[in-house]
Amino acid sequence: MIDVTDLKKIYELGKVQVAALKGVSLRIQKGEFVGIMGPSGSGKSTLLHQLGLLDTPSGGIIRIGDTDVSRLDDEGRTFFRLMHLGYVFQDYALVSDLNVLENVAIPAIMQGKPYSECYAAATRVLRKVGLAKRVSHLVYELSGGEQQRVSIARALVNEPSIVFADEPCANLDTENSRIVLEMFRAVNRELHQTIVMVSHEAWHQEYFDRIIFIRDGLLDLAPHVSL
Repeated sequence: MIDVTDLKKIYELGKVQVAALKGVSLRIQKGEFVGIMGPSGSGKSTLLHQLGLLDTPSGGIIRIGDTDVSRLDDEGRTFFRLMHLGYVFQDYALVSDLNVLENVAIPAIMQGKPYSECYAAATRVLRKVGLAKRVSHLVYELSGGEQQRVSIARALVNEPSIVFADEPCANLDTENSRIVLEMFRAVNRELHQTIVMVSHEAWHQEYFDRIIFIRDGLLDLAPHVSL
């Protein structure tokens, strides 16, 4: 599903070069629920952004399925993201002027599908995340946990090959975090959805099939569990 070879990311800060990733190689199988974990500043979000085509690597190869996505130009990356990937962010990234149904339908609309088909798909996925009765509500009428469930529904509406989640529980309390994680696990098991999630909470490990630990821009093969 995802094959990464010698992935590097170097940021230019004035005359200083900062190596956020120093040569990471890994493989993620189809249908896995994988956690990326490590201390603050370790490179875990940078790694997710590379895998999710939200940033461009300085070196190395990323293959998703049969496509070498590290060789795509900006237009190709944008199209690949739209057609194959879904995203959940810690700040929800919902459009405040749109209601729940409209927010979830956005990725389907961007694919050029008929509006009726987009809204039908959004309605189906909102049922799956338990928000069928909130479709006409605006963002400010929802709790933080409900807003994150809307963002999960939006990520799933196009039935993506992979969902990338960047610390989706960072702004939630423990109860709502567990609801979100249970939802991810259910989607992973019932739909065989591949999920790659960044987390800094040690207790989240119980939900992952496998954990990729990273420290100082490299895979940590002997991690400390406390983060």
